[in-house]
Amino acid sequence: MASPTPIDPRDQALLSLLPRNGRGHFKVYLGSAAGVGKTVRMLQEAHDLRQRGVDVVVGFIETHGRAETAALVRDLDIVPRTSMTYRDVTLEEMDLCAVLARAPQVALVDELAHNNVPGSVHRKRWEDVLDLLEAGISVVSAMNVQHVESIAPIVQQALGVVVRETVPDWVLGRADQVVNIDIPADELRRRLIDGKIYALDKVPTALDHFFTAENLTTLRELALREAASSVDRERMELVRRETGRSATVHASADRLMVAMASHPPRTAALLHKARRIAGRLNSDWYCVYVQTPSERADRIDTSIQRALVSNIQLAQRMGAEVVKLEGDDVAAAIIQFAQREGVSLVLVGRSERSWWHRIRHGSVVDRLLSRDLGLDVLIVS
Repeated sequence: MASPTPIDPRDQALLSLLPRNGRGHFKVYLGSAAGVGKTVRMLQEAHDLRQRGVDVVVGFIETHGRAETAALVRDLDIVPRTSMTYRDVTLEEMDLCAVLARAPQVALVDELAHNNVPGSVHRKRWEDVLDLLEAGISVVSAMNVQHVESIAPIVQQALGVVVRETVPDWVLGRADQVVNIDIPADELRRRLIDGKIYALDKVPTALDHFFTAENLTTLRELALREAASSVDRERMELVRRETGRSATVHASADRLMVAMASHPPRTAALLHKARRIAGRLNSDWYCVYVQTPSERADRIDTSIQRALVSNIQLAQRMGAEVVKLEGDDVAAAIIQFAQREGVSLVLVGRSERSWWHRIRHGSVVDRLLSRDLGLDVLIVS
């Protein structure tokens, strides 16, 4: 009996994009900044798929006027965009309904973090992508690392750049593959100078502001870390599929939790820090809120309740399991939960209460630190 013909590794990688078990495969090209080549790689992959008989379409590709990108689009099957008028301006968006009706095996959907025009089926393009995946259509998409929700504040603090379009961390966590398109900062600046990213009249401003060597190096490091975390998640998921068992390290030391007060001023920073640590540890993480009798729904201040709900929603978007406990003793409730769930790292915010209040009523942070419970406590200022 003749031996089966080995599958070309390149074919195997490409064909892994095909839908499986009724759900589309989700692949994301991640970059440090505009111009690294994410869209070009998407289009090259589409041509490879097409040559192998895969039904692939362009759902939405933004060429940004780049000749190389436009040339790669021409021979592909393109689903026409839909035109929408907003504030007397006509804009084009991906026609989600048309792509669903066309039902290809694979769709290219660029700029995952894009905000759709008001009146679209969804507010965000990543929501469109989720619909395609659930319909059994595989999606190849692209985004820059600063648009990851938990990384946007880091970019704002380090680079002074406000990121207005973001993708929740849990969406990127659902990707079957995250591929980092990495080029050195000097090479990216050279591409900018050569007019391969922006029009030449915009180059001097870009070089002096966003595209500084320091900024690009910072973004490159963030992209590499995010991609590395994604590779580890993919590896664990592969083990789970093949063995039916979780690939998480048995030791519970990898579990962490955020102890969230009802209205702390730095909750967002606390959650961002927790998400980054959890990503590096490939661990589950919890956001725990202890409701005391004075914070029951009929007693809590309305503004504080709104802030609490907003923070809980933020934690959920970042992939935390949110847990509400009830009790008079906040520290005791946190300790009991940590012991029950095998948590060994607790993140807390620095207390904003006066020293006199802490002397009279005690401090949750001090009690967590004083107990010999095997808990590591990270105080985030």
